[in-house]
Amino acid sequence: MKRALVTGVTGQDGYYLSKLLLSKGYEVYGLVRGQNNPKIEFLHEHLPEVKILTGDLLDVSSLMRALAASKPDEVYNLGAISFVAYSWENAFLTSDVTGKGVLNILEAVRLYAGDKPDSVRFYQASSSEMFGKVQHVPQSESTLLWPRSPYGVAKVFGHYITINYRESYGMHASSGILFNHESPMRGPEFVTRKISLAVAKIAAGQQDRISLGNIEAKRDWGFAGDYVDAMWRMLQQDEADDYVVSTNETHSVREYLEIAFNRVGITDWEKHVYQDPQFFRPAEVDLLIGDASKAQAKLGWKREVDFPSLVTMMVDADVERVANNLV
Repeated sequence: MKRALVTGVTGQDGYYLSKLLLSKGYEVYGLVRGQNNPKIEFLHEHLPEVKILTGDLLDVSSLMRALAASKPDEVYNLGAISFVAYSWENAFLTSDVTGKGVLNILEAVRLYAGDKPDSVRFYQASSSEMFGKVQHVPQSESTLLWPRSPYGVAKVFGHYITINYRESYGMHASSGILFNHESPMRGPEFVTRKISLAVAKIAAGQQDRISLGNIEAKRDWGFAGDYVDAMWRMLQQDEADDYVVSTNETHSVREYLEIAFNRVGITDWEKHVYQDPQFFRPAEVDLLIGDASKAQAKLGWKREVDFPSLVTMMVDADVERVANNLV
């Protein structure tokens, strides 16, 4: 039985990855920061097989203890401060956790592995936000990185320190440059879930409108459940490498809104949407679209859920939550 340690286990990706690993017969350990994480109860209820360990990406000694307890064959570093808007308000903390936290866990894994540096396979969750002011369309593994937020800058550090540890110490360390991936598990602060939840409440007569930023911004949106499969596939390869994971399509927030409102029978949706200047980014990322041909060719990975199906899935889930007073 393989053993895996997952940081950020209470997040969207942590949930779907843990579910995938358990289905493959893994013993899964999840790292959480502190005892009062409100999402731990959800994890206990829905994935009770996951063994919870406490630790902090800013505390190397706690990471060493977690490695000693879990004895992992694979480590998936999904832990980060991942809400881009928050990163401008808390740039220092974002840099510490999302950037230096990667260095801390890489160093902990290196020390734990000792004279067999590739005995523990490591996955780093890199991000399409690293491309920022895009220099090439579509974006691939060789596209110049030009981040446009403190979050993106921190992710660039984490990405390159992973490559550095791979090249310096011979670690089996791979990065997945994941483009936007969503699901009904997404936090309500993210625009996709913010929309699906608002649409459900508007359809139920519980609110009248939603305030958003730039609805012309375009992203390459996929389903998180598909993307965690790519993470796992990376760590099954003989050689570590970096891979873009995306749908190779781009859609605007406007398109997302139209599909979401149409799902609940609202066609004149514009009157329910207000573009609020406070939600515009200081430095906008206008167009992200990935080229996942390398992942498709080398990993045999492909997405299963298309964009309309993703939007429909999220709206339906929130309609059900609203109907059952779960939000």
